Amino acid sequence: MAESFVFGVADSLLGKLASYAYEEASRAYGVYEDLQRIKDTLSIVKGLLLDAEEKKNKQHALREWLRQIRNICSDAEDVLDGFELQDKKKQVMKVFGSTSMKVRHFFSSSNPLAFRFKMSCQIKEIKDRLDKVAADGTRFGLMRIDDEPGLSVQRRELTHSHVDVSSVIGRENDKEAIIQLLMESNPKGLGDKSLSVIPIVGIGGLGKTTLAKLVFNDKRIDEVFQMKIWVCVSNDFDIRHIIIKIINSAFLSSSPPPSVSISHQEDINHFDIEQLQIRLRHKLSSQKFILVLDDIWSDDRAKWIELLDLLKVGAAESKIIVTTRSNPIASMMGTVPSYVLEGLSEENCLSLFVKWAFKDGEEEKYSNLVEIGKEIVKKCAGVPLAVRTLGSSLFPKYDLNKWIFVRDHEIWNLEQKKDDILPALKLSYDQMPSYLRQCFAFFSLYPKDYIFNVASITTLWIALGLVRPRNGIEKPENIARECIDDLLSRSFLQDFNDYEFNCDFKVHDLIHDLALYVAKEEFVMVDSNTQNISDHARHLSIVENDSLGHVICPNSKSVRTILSPVEGVGLDNETLLHTWLSRYKYLRYLDLSDYSFETLPNSIAKLEHLRVFILNNNIKIKRLPHSIFKLLNLQILDLSGCTKLETLPKGLEKMISLQYLSITTKQSILSLDEFANLNHLQFLAFSYCKNMNFFFSMAHQLTSLETLSLYSCWNLKSLPLHIFPKLQTLIIVDCKMLNMSLNNENTIQKLRLKHLCIGDFPRLLTLPGWIEGAAETLETLTIYKFPNLKTLPMCLTTLTRLKKLYIYDCPQISSLPCDIHHLTSLEDLVIEDCPELCRKCKPQSGEHQPMIASIKNVSIGEPRGQEEERRHQTSKV
Repeated sequence: MAESFVFGVADSLLGKLASYAYEEASRAYGVYEDLQRIKDTLSIVKGLLLDAEEKKNKQHALREWLRQIRNICSDAEDVLDGFELQDKKKQVMKVFGSTSMKVRHFFSSSNPLAFRFKMSCQIKEIKDRLDKVAADGTRFGLMRIDDEPGLSVQRRELTHSHVDVSSVIGRENDKEAIIQLLMESNPKGLGDKSLSVIPIVGIGGLGKTTLAKLVFNDKRIDEVFQMKIWVCVSNDFDIRHIIIKIINSAFLSSSPPPSVSISHQEDINHFDIEQLQIRLRHKLSSQKFILVLDDIWSDDRAKWIELLDLLKVGAAESKIIVTTRSNPIASMMGTVPSYVLEGLSEENCLSLFVKWAFKDGEEEKYSNLVEIGKEIVKKCAGVPLAVRTLGSSLFPKYDLNKWIFVRDHEIWNLEQKKDDILPALKLSYDQMPSYLRQCFAFFSLYPKDYIFNVASITTLWIALGLVRPRNGIEKPENIARECIDDLLSRSFLQDFNDYEFNCDFKVHDLIHDLALYVAKEEFVMVDSNTQNISDHARHLSIVENDSLGHVICPNSKSVRTILSPVEGVGLDNETLLHTWLSRYKYLRYLDLSDYSFETLPNSIAKLEHLRVFILNNNIKIKRLPHSIFKLLNLQILDLSGCTKLETLPKGLEKMISLQYLSITTKQSILSLDEFANLNHLQFLAFSYCKNMNFFFSMAHQLTSLETLSLYSCWNLKSLPLHIFPKLQTLIIVDCKMLNMSLNNENTIQKLRLKHLCIGDFPRLLTLPGWIEGAAETLETLTIYKFPNLKTLPMCLTTLTRLKKLYIYDCPQISSLPCDIHHLTSLEDLVIEDCPELCRKCKPQSGEHQPMIASIKNVSIGEPRGQEEERRHQTSKV
């Protein structure tokens, strides 16, 4: 079931239309009234979109109506983008324009009068199209719903406490672990020692409810607890409804066996909240109870505390088990660490699959199908509900072709019933706000088991306008990181690694299937199996070499993204590149990583809406067209790994929107004049610039630069830090000729550095003294591969804000500064490949242990695997 994402797109467009900047621009160009009419009509249409989304699967015409609105909103965004572009052209003309250039500008389409006429025509067309679809919408009988998606979504069926133990496979160890927690005394330090709350957390379909049932029905629980209560919370965390369920369940738990009539049970549904709380407290008073609160979705802490206060009348050592998909909810409710439920082993998955796919004993007759089943269960990634979904779909069909079909197709392409795995996982998706749904869908553009780089995926979201400052002040990258944290909290991400300067993660295979399930139409991952690409596609990723040789690319102008996410996969089809540049003029994100072109066509300059252009690891390209400076909206330009690039293009200083610039070039000297007017430049990286001796003159400063990275610039001799007054992150690795004393400056310059990584300096005998200049600000220090460094400087202990200290591959260092305990902010200390120092810091027996005992996280000499080592070094660079 593909999502249209139209609600989020419309909401984003309304936000832009309401902004002060667009209001001022529309007044200046005489289109204010038309834009206001668009905003008013779109506000009305937006109110109908949620109801349309609910009904679109039953009315085909509604799907087309939603698609038309989606197209109109995208076209409107392109038109509004024109205002920003025109403003930037005026800025460039003002700073760099010669008399002849201004004359050419007057007779071009960028002339204010010509631009005003063009914008007026385009806005009128948008208004007319929107008016038409708004009128068409009335015939569908849609209701106005203004709630954000996720606030009123369909839930799973309510659960009960019964379980057939014989039907559960592979959860015995998990059951014993939870029972062990239930038998332990409540943790010390609880404000009220009568209640302990044990959270079970994991993605949908893992079997959290089943595990809770196994525990709930174990005979040992009956022996320990006087009262057992099962409540499925699911929908809203409504205190009144939960109290009623607890009272009713507690009554049944303490009543005679089911054979005895329970017709005398009192109807309490009409009680007010005061009567209910009195009845609840009376029911639980002095009882040692176990309460299961299953399927919690609400993160309303006030409501949880209110309920908890009512439950504290039970006897000491009463326990509560909660199941949830959300890590923050588990953390909020739990009094002990969350029990993170893992997937089943492949062996257990196969046993469960056989149970659902065959009648008892029938599998022995179909050994060939069992072999296919072994391949099928690998798709399930240890998730029992996925195993049940695929097993049930094959029962009782013993048709070989059917089994092969299931084996060879992704789960998202198979028919799904209401209680199957993807609808179950989609409940979590439905809870997301609209902007997060769109962000999530981009996972579908990457292959399974892909290692996502947080900076790369958030850059994509930002370039497409999916995350925007809420108050005009917040940085988009900070909001994008909040999106990552939100997805992590919902158990959608796994294997999350937070390194010194970056993070990476994976997406569970079934979560990847969910992304494909909701993003079928707009998002296309192109591989050898792709036959053609829909004209409705907006985002493409190329994951196999030559995968586009047989594919018909979409003819529409709607494509906004072209990705090349897989390392080493790149095209050398210049004809195809020309087609892209001429056809997709509204591209926002163009990734040509690992492509093989000697030159780029001048038509690259036509991509005026482009925000991100990645050309890294193109080992053939020698020059870039000078017309590239016309990409005035470009925020990120990545030329790293272009080892044959002879020189940077002229006019680079006119790319006034640049925020991130990564360069590999054969130039020996770079003048600061090429960067001085880039007032938004925050990140600058030079890698494998092996001829570079000097860069920057001493006459200018880069006042906006926050991060500078130098990697394998072997002939670079000097680094004048004073020209980077706002520098916060500095990375210097494998720059063997660099004078690390900063030209022997006598006075130590005060720096604003927060993060410093220096590494691979075989000739350096001591760390540079200028580090002391960052004593008041430095939070992270990484020292890497100093084979001749024997001691750490005493100034290290003056870094009062230092939180993280990493020391790798410095075999001559034998001790830490004796005053290291003065670093009271230090939370993480990692020492690896430093034999003598590791020995002295060894847990329990090391002589330095008293000095580092107060540090929260200490890792000494733990070897890293090859994969982690690779990612670790990548994160530095």
